[in-house]
Amino acid sequence: MYEAYECSQLLKLSVPIECIAAYDNNLLVGTKVGHLLMYSISSRYSDNKNDVHLLRYNRAFSKKPIQQLAVVEEHQLLISLTDNIVCVHDIASINFVTICTVPETKGASLFSVDIKRTVTQSGKTSVIVRLCVAVKRKLLLFYWKNGSFHSLMEELTMPDTPKALAWIEETICVGFKGDSVYMLYHLNRDFKKDDWQQPLCPPGNRAPSVLGMNDENFILGKDNSSIFVKTNGEAASLKPMKWDSVPKDLVYDEPYIVALFPDSLEIRTVEPSLIVQLQKLKEPRTIIRCRSGLLYVASDEYVWCLQNVTWSRQIHFLLEQKQFQLALKIANISDEPSEDKAKNVHQIQTLYAYDLFNKKQFKESMEQFFKLETDPTDVVKLFPNLLPSQARTPLPEAVVKLDDMDLESGLLALIEYLTHVRHLKKAEKEKRDKEQAERDTKRKRGKLTIVEETNLEIESKKHEKFSKATEQLFQIIDTTLLKCYLQTNDAFVAPLIRLNHCHLGEAEKMLKKHGKNSELIILYQTKGLHKKALELLQKQSTHEDPSLQGHCRTVLYLQNLGRDHIELIFQFAGWVLEQHPAEGLSIFTEDMPEVESLPRPKVLDFLLRLHKNLVIPYLEHVIHVWKDESTILHDALVHQYREQVATLLNSDKAAEAKIVQAKLLAFLESSNSYSPENALIQFPYDSMFEERAVILGKLGKHEQVLSIYVMMLGNVNKAIKYCHEVYSSQRDGADEVYVLLIKMLISPPDSWLRGVPVSPATSKPDLETALSLLEENASKIRPIQALEVLPDTVPICRIRHFLETSLERQLNEIRRVLVLKSLTYAENLQVHEQRMHYESQSIMMTELNVCAVCKKRFGNQSAFVLYPDGDIVHFSCQDRKAEQ
Repeated sequence: MYEAYECSQLLKLSVPIECIAAYDNNLLVGTKVGHLLMYSISSRYSDNKNDVHLLRYNRAFSKKPIQQLAVVEEHQLLISLTDNIVCVHDIASINFVTICTVPETKGASLFSVDIKRTVTQSGKTSVIVRLCVAVKRKLLLFYWKNGSFHSLMEELTMPDTPKALAWIEETICVGFKGDSVYMLYHLNRDFKKDDWQQPLCPPGNRAPSVLGMNDENFILGKDNSSIFVKTNGEAASLKPMKWDSVPKDLVYDEPYIVALFPDSLEIRTVEPSLIVQLQKLKEPRTIIRCRSGLLYVASDEYVWCLQNVTWSRQIHFLLEQKQFQLALKIANISDEPSEDKAKNVHQIQTLYAYDLFNKKQFKESMEQFFKLETDPTDVVKLFPNLLPSQARTPLPEAVVKLDDMDLESGLLALIEYLTHVRHLKKAEKEKRDKEQAERDTKRKRGKLTIVEETNLEIESKKHEKFSKATEQLFQIIDTTLLKCYLQTNDAFVAPLIRLNHCHLGEAEKMLKKHGKNSELIILYQTKGLHKKALELLQKQSTHEDPSLQGHCRTVLYLQNLGRDHIELIFQFAGWVLEQHPAEGLSIFTEDMPEVESLPRPKVLDFLLRLHKNLVIPYLEHVIHVWKDESTILHDALVHQYREQVATLLNSDKAAEAKIVQAKLLAFLESSNSYSPENALIQFPYDSMFEERAVILGKLGKHEQVLSIYVMMLGNVNKAIKYCHEVYSSQRDGADEVYVLLIKMLISPPDSWLRGVPVSPATSKPDLETALSLLEENASKIRPIQALEVLPDTVPICRIRHFLETSLERQLNEIRRVLVLKSLTYAENLQVHEQRMHYESQSIMMTELNVCAVCKKRFGNQSAFVLYPDGDIVHFSCQDRKAEQ
C-alpha cells in the first residue's frame, strides 16, 4: 500500500448536504433544505491545505431538497433536479438564474448528462450536450440547442423504475429497482429490431449502481462486487473487483477506483488489482470527480477533498515495489512534457521487461523488449552463454542466472523475439533499398540542380551507413539464432545458415562442436569457402553419416558451382570420376544452367588428360542433347570414334568395332559442324572407305565419292543414291553429278583416277546401267554433256526418251523466257506512263508557303515533300508528318 491521494477536510455545514458537483476550481453543494452554495477551492501542495472561499449562497434556490447537480462548463450551465423536475440555470449569474425548465421531466427521479467535445476543421471545439432523464418507467432523451433542451428521440419504456443511470457514447446503461436486470439501450440501433435493448446480469441483493468507467466500459454493482462490462454487452477483460462490503458510492479516477464505505473510503487499481490506500472518514455518502487527480467526498455535514499525490512520487514508490504496470499507466497519464513523459515511459518499460525476465516470464519480457525497440545485443546479453567468450561480461545483479530447466524456455522466447526483429529490419531494409534505387535512377537521368544532387548524395551516404549497421545486426541475430536452434530445435539450423548472415568463426565453431557436418558444409557454401566444403565432403564420404556418405552430395555440390570455379570442379571431380564414372560424368552433363555454362573445351581437355574413357559419352551428350555446334567438339568426336574403332579392331573386337563404326558413319552424315578437311586427314586410304566417301562428299569431291562407291565398294545403288542427294540439295556440281556416274559406268577410271586402287572385278564397263540411269533421270541431266560421254555405237532408239525429255525441257525454258520478256516490257511501259503522269503535275512555291508540320516558311534552297492531300512539308519534317 502507498498514499495515492492526500485527504483534507474542506467544509462543515450546519445544514444537511444532499449532493455536490464540481468544475475547474469550483465546488457546488446542494442541501436537503434547498440551499445552493458555491465555493472556490485552491490547493496548496506545500502544507496539504486548501483555501476555501464562499462565492455564492442562494438560500431560495429550491423549496425542496436538491436531488442532483451537473455542470456544463463550456456553456456555463448548471443542470439541477429538484422537486422531481429538471431545470437549467446560468452558473455565471449571482443567484443561478433559471434559464429554462424542462416540463416533460416532471416526476423525474435521476438524470445523466452526456457531453461530446469535438474539434472542427477550423480548429474550434464543438460541444454537444445530451440529457437522459428517468421519469417513472420511462427514459426521456434531450439535446441542448439555442437556450433550451429539445427532444432527441421518442421516449424509451422501461420494465421497471430506473434507480441507476450512466451514458457512454451511444449506449445507456440502466439499473432497476428490485430484482430486475441491468439493461443496455443502444441508441444507434433500429428500434424495430430486438437488439436495441440488451439485458445484463442481475444486480443481486444490493441496490443497483452504474458508473461509466471510460469510453468503452461500464462498472456495475453486484452484491459486494464490481464487474466490468463493455458497451456492446460483452464482459470486459478486466477481473471483477470484490469489496469487503457493499460500497455506498464509487468513482473512477484513472487508474484508481475509489469506493465509499460507512466509515472509510478505499482506493484500488483495476489492473493490476491492488489495494492502494485506506482512509478513515466519518459517514461518507457521495463522491464525485472534478478532474483527473481531484475528487470530492461528502457526508451529511462534511466535504473532503482528495487530491492525488504527485505522479513522480507515486511512480518512484511503485518502481521500488516493482509495480511496473501501474507505474506505466501513471506515467502515461501524467501531465509532464511529452518528451519527458516518453523518456520516463521508456525507462519504466525497460525495467518492467527486465523484471519479467527475472520472474521467468520470458515471452512477456521479450514482447516488451520488442515494443521498446531495445538493441538486440542487450537482450542477447541476458544469455551469457550465447555470446563469444571474449564478449561476455558479468551479469548485473538485477538479472537472474538461468538454470538448465529455465534456459530452454528462455531460448524459445528469445528465438521468437529475434525472428520478429529480423522480419521488421528486413522489411525496413527492403524499403530503404527501394528508395535508394529510386535515387540512383533519378541521378542517372541527370538534369539535377546542385541542391538536388547534394541531397541525393547525403541520402546515399545515410543509406550506406544504414546498410552496414543492418548487416552487422543481422549477423548478431542469425549467429544467436543458430546457437539457440542448436540447443532447442536443430531442424531450423540449415534454413537459417542459408540466409548467409551468421558470423563465420562462431558458426563454424558451434557446428563442429555439435557435429553438424551437413550444416557446416552449407555454411562454407554460403560464405564462398567451397574448397573447405568439398574437402569435408570428400573426408565424410567414407564415414557413417548417411547424409554425407558416398559421392552424391559432392556431385550435387560441384554441379552448382558454375564456370567461375571450373578449376575447383576439376580438382574434386577426379575421385568421383574414378570411383563412379557414370554418376561422376553428370558433374559435366546434368541439365542445369550452371553445368551447361561450363567451358566445354576445358572440360574436354580435362577428360582427355585424365579420364579418356568418358570423352565420347561427354561429347555425345553435349552434341546430341545440348545441340552444341562447336567445330572443336564435333572434330573431337569424329577423332574419338575413329580412334576407338581402330583400337577395337586391333583388339579383335570386331562386333563392338562395327557398332562404333556405325555411329561414326551416322555422325559423319548428319553433322554439319565438323571440319571435313581436318577429318579427311585422319582417315587412311586403305580402309574405312565409306566414311572417307562421306567426308569427300562434304567437300564436294563428287568424282572421288562415286569412284569409291562404284570401284572400291562395288555398290552402284549407293552411288545413285548419292547423286539423288546431291541433286536434291542443289550443292555445287549438282548439274553434272549424274554425268560423272554415267561416264564412270561406261569408262571405268582405271586409267585416270589417282590415289584410289581399282579392283579388276569392278573395272568392267556397265553400259546397261548407265543407259537406265540416263532414262530414269532424263530431266536432271544436261543433254550435251551426256551425249559427249556416250559411245557412238549406242542406237538412237535407246536414248529416245532421254532426247525427247531434254527437247521438251528446252522448249519449255524458251517459252518461259519469252513470257518473262513480255511481262518485263509491259511493266516498263507502265513505269514510263506513271513517270510521265507525275512529271506533268506542278505546284507554285512562293514565300507565302509554310510547312504543314513546323509552320515555317520555305527558304530558297529548301527541299520539300508534296503529299497526295496537297500538304507541303520540309523534307526533314516528313517523319513528323507520318506520326500525325
